[in-house]
Amino acid sequence: MMRFDHDGVEIAFLDEGQGEPIVLVHGFASTAAVNWVHPGWVTTLTRAGRRVIALDNRGHGASSKLYDPLAYHSSLMAEDVRALLDHLKIARADLMGYSMGARITAFFALAHPQWLRRTIFGGLGIHLVHDGALLEGIADALEARSLADVRDHAGRMFRAFAEQTKSDLKALAACMRGSRQTLTPAEVKLIRAPVLIAVGTKDTIAGSPHELAALMAHARAVDIAERDHMLAVGDRSFKQAALQFLAERD
Repeated sequence: MMRFDHDGVEIAFLDEGQGEPIVLVHGFASTAAVNWVHPGWVTTLTRAGRRVIALDNRGHGASSKLYDPLAYHSSLMAEDVRALLDHLKIARADLMGYSMGARITAFFALAHPQWLRRTIFGGLGIHLVHDGALLEGIADALEARSLADVRDHAGRMFRAFAEQTKSDLKALAACMRGSRQTLTPAEVKLIRAPVLIAVGTKDTIAGSPHELAALMAHARAVDIAERDHMLAVGDRSFKQAALQFLAERD
């Protein structure tokens, strides 16, 4: 992976393929490789003629680890994406985020509409506006002595995933506590780019994609059948819907 510095934070990223650029923003406790390479997204998109750029968010993967929750505000993480586009001298791109990455993408869409063509929110619905209040259980689970000490269901799921990805648990706990900002319905309505919102029908974390889509002028929702929050990201129907959406002209 390549790297660049943004205000003292080192951000690692991959850059593959040729064509119109799309930036992929991974979810909490994941990495560019886990979220986008292994499930086949990078291959799918490059074969479709796209230039694919995927970063490791701060606190994740090969990027800098920070331990102050204030360093993980969604607007700061969105600025990492903007700085990456600036570093690569890309003036306009599509963005796709999953879960926390979709939240970051939403903040980017609000702050930098001129940089954005189309955007995809995966694994995040109305909880962009009305958060599901999961953070304390998950952050506490990440700080527990071991997975065996965690009783909270969502906490166990994310702790096990973080261990699987060999993540820095202390940095992730800070990230969870610092990155759960919401947008108001009025702010969501200001997102003018076309948006595809895709959520698994068994996802208990994201909230309704249809409720979120109803708040935006140019959004539509897609149900990823029989998939939960962890499995929806690699689903074939999700990829097909994304490719169709990205191929549309504004």
